Amino acid sequence: MKKIFIFLGPPGSGKGTQTSKLADKLSIPHIDTGSLLRKNIQDNTDLGIIAKSYIDKGQLVPLSVVSSVIEDRIKKDDCKEGYILDGFPRSVEQAQELEKILERIGTYSLKNDALAVYFDIDNEVLIQRLINRRSCPKCQTIYNLLSNPPKIMDYCDICDTKLVQRADDNEKTARARFETYEKETAPLYEYFKQLGILKELQADKPISEIWENLKKVVFED
Repeated sequence: MKKIFIFLGPPGSGKGTQTSKLADKLSIPHIDTGSLLRKNIQDNTDLGIIAKSYIDKGQLVPLSVVSSVIEDRIKKDDCKEGYILDGFPRSVEQAQELEKILERIGTYSLKNDALAVYFDIDNEVLIQRLINRRSCPKCQTIYNLLSNPPKIMDYCDICDTKLVQRADDNEKTARARFETYEKETAPLYEYFKQLGILKELQADKPISEIWENLKKVVFED
C-alpha cells in the first residue's frame, strides 16, 4: 500500500470528507496546508511570521514558504508510516517542489510511494453542493442540506452549534473557483497520470459509496 495520498478534484467534490475518513482508517496524519500555515502564524514561528506578512497584505504566500512549512511537517515522527496531503500540491510547479522535498528527506518518492486520487464530478452538481453546504464553526463538521443534512435543521448533530454558510459558497464565487481550478490544478491530473500514480473516483455518489470505492483503490493498489 502507498504511503503518501494526494486528493485531487474541484472545490466541493468531497475530498475533505473522505480525507478525514481515510486518515482515521489508516491512523496517519491529515496534513491540511491552510491549517498548517495558520498554526505557524499562531505560534509565531519564523515561517509563520513570513507567511503573515504576505497574508496581511492580501498576497499569496510564496511557494518557498509553503514548501518549507510542508517539509518541516512531514519530517515529524508521526509521518513515518505515511500521511495525506490536503491543499498541496495545487499545481504542477508545487508537485515538482514536493518531489524535491521528498528527495531531500529521503524517505519516500512521489513515483513509488504516492497515490493521487482524482474526484471526478460535473461542475453543475458541484454548484448545487456548494450553495447547500453548511459547516459547524465549533467542531468544523460539514453538512449538505441536500445529501447530508443535520438531524435538526441549521444545528450541528455533534455539538448543537448553529451552522453557518461560508460567504464564498454562492454560485458566482463557485464558478470563479472552478475557473481557477481548471487553470492551475487540473493539469496535475495529466502530470500524475504520466507518473503512473493516478486513480479516479466518481464523486457524484453518496458519501458511503464513495468511501467504499476509495477503500478499494487504496487497499488494492
